[in-house]
Amino acid sequence: MLNNSCIEFINSLASKEPVPGGGGASALVGSIGVALGSMVGNLTTGKKKYQDVEEEIQNLLIKSEALTDRLNALVAKDAAAFEPLAKAYGLPSSTEEEKLEKDKVLQQALIQAAEVPLAIAECCLEGIKILDLYAQKGSRLVVSDAGVGVIFCKAALQGAKLNVLINLKLMKDEELKEKLQKKLDSILEEGIVLADKVYQYVEGQLCC
Repeated sequence: MLNNSCIEFINSLASKEPVPGGGGASALVGSIGVALGSMVGNLTTGKKKYQDVEEEIQNLLIKSEALTDRLNALVAKDAAAFEPLAKAYGLPSSTEEEKLEKDKVLQQALIQAAEVPLAIAECCLEGIKILDLYAQKGSRLVVSDAGVGVIFCKAALQGAKLNVLINLKLMKDEELKEKLQKKLDSILEEGIVLADKVYQYVEGQLCC
């Protein structure tokens, strides 16, 4: 899906086709945010002024590049997770037997449909943590890009949240539903607070 041009991807988002949708878009936005962190790292490494953090920046680059790859893969995984869900919605439900079968298939499909955006949210939290370090230790000339990356990851995190919630809403397995909700709440609580903190730090670095 990401092999398409940006224009093709955007046109696909705008179309009546169900995928890509909000989950895939969130993963892509998160990937772009983390990639901005890698840019900060690449513009910092090898610079004499930042020799004391060279090793740390190199390690951050390994992490951020791997995380970008994971988020890119989740764009396609989100689309794949929606496919069985769409099929479940289209199953017949005229008889009681058909209704029971449809509900069974739907409930099973909802699990993956919720778990994929939850994975996106986890990656976005990791991205925010990495961008925090890029903002603090990277070149001052591109600290604004670390801030933009954090904004993107925060937006992607909140977008992923909505895609988890819409699937949890229909889930009947209360134990699993509660487990996923708690995990989501924990990720959001940590991620939003840290993202806002990093943004404020970056803004403070740029103010006259």
